[in-house]
Amino acid sequence: MQVKHPEPGALNLCCFPAAVNTVSYLISTITRETFTMSSSFRSNMSRRELLKYSGAFGVLAATGGISRFAGADDVLKVGIAYVSPMADIGWTKQHSLGGEAIREALGDRVEVSELDNLWDPQATEKVFTDFARSGAKLIFGTSFSHSTPIQKVAPRFPNVAFEHCSGLKHFPNLGTFEAKYYEGTYLAGIASGVMTKSKKIGFIGGYPIPDIVGPGNALLLGAQSVDPGITCSVIFLNSWYDPAKEKEATAALIAQGCDVICSMTDTATGVQVAEENGAWSVGYASDMSPFGPKGQLTSFMLNWNSVYVGAAKSVVAGTWKSEVRWQGLKEGVIEMAPYNTAIPKSDIEQINKVADGIVSGAVHPYAGEIRDQDGKIRVASGAVMPDGEIRGFNWFVEGMIGSMG
Repeated sequence: MQVKHPEPGALNLCCFPAAVNTVSYLISTITRETFTMSSSFRSNMSRRELLKYSGAFGVLAATGGISRFAGADDVLKVGIAYVSPMADIGWTKQHSLGGEAIREALGDRVEVSELDNLWDPQATEKVFTDFARSGAKLIFGTSFSHSTPIQKVAPRFPNVAFEHCSGLKHFPNLGTFEAKYYEGTYLAGIASGVMTKSKKIGFIGGYPIPDIVGPGNALLLGAQSVDPGITCSVIFLNSWYDPAKEKEATAALIAQGCDVICSMTDTATGVQVAEENGAWSVGYASDMSPFGPKGQLTSFMLNWNSVYVGAAKSVVAGTWKSEVRWQGLKEGVIEMAPYNTAIPKSDIEQINKVADGIVSGAVHPYAGEIRDQDGKIRVASGAVMPDGEIRGFNWFVEGMIGSMG
């Protein structure tokens, strides 16, 4: 196998350039240091309330972060809201491991409260509010779906630190953290390109949002670095957790000739159905090989422990500040599960070299030339897609079959 992986040219490190089309209004709100309240939120607040919150945030900004605990005997209360049911694998499992890591790090100085299956905005808003009213000083929202609830609740409790996974808005007491999923899918894509016989791979996403669309594109780009003729069919479930719908989608992709399936949802259904039908698979969030012991090529796994523990320790120390964290292989937030032994050893060695290149910066999955579905050049040869555009991905690369509708 000769992998023709892209190499970065003059890397554009601007984190937040103007976004395009449907996500422009979201990206324009991103900021590390300033708080811009949305017009819809402002319209629902009286002048008195607005002044109250503005004053509270002014005090918070002046002191540099969430107040330090008063004494050594204080116990930090942490609240974590999970978007899907607790399970032994998957998205929510990996976040729950972050909660466990906090307990291990702080011992009897911390109390962690957790609630799962919170996808309804009103129910989630109530949970965030209850956490804060119960004395939590650190609250985690673990899904893009928690955006509206956490953005509503955080301003009401300016002395509480909020952390939002996959979030885009930032207040003085609301930070965000996210993973560079595309680094993992690019490597998994190379493995898929090596193993596919039909030259057709399939991708299942929860929702057509940038954090799913981008990794789907990277999966195909990785596969095309092995064979430019490979295509990828995509299906969106419009749900993070719907095993029945995911089973249907996986079967449909296999029926279309896809012999490798990658699913970015919160179940192992894609891996399991692929196994049952003799197809290869790529797991997500956790190592899903127990559900596909023969067919899983690898999993791109998420390790949020450093984020959870770091946030908790900084709240205890009184040094917590709103941050934008976007981390990947280099920081250990993205990890690859062991590769299937059916993949030739020389190819695994090549994939590991590419991984090393991503960590060092010598390789970038979104280095040009990259064309979209219509054949238009989106990233020129020798250029690299800017970070802000990666965070706002709303188009498919050439070779992707499907739509976001």
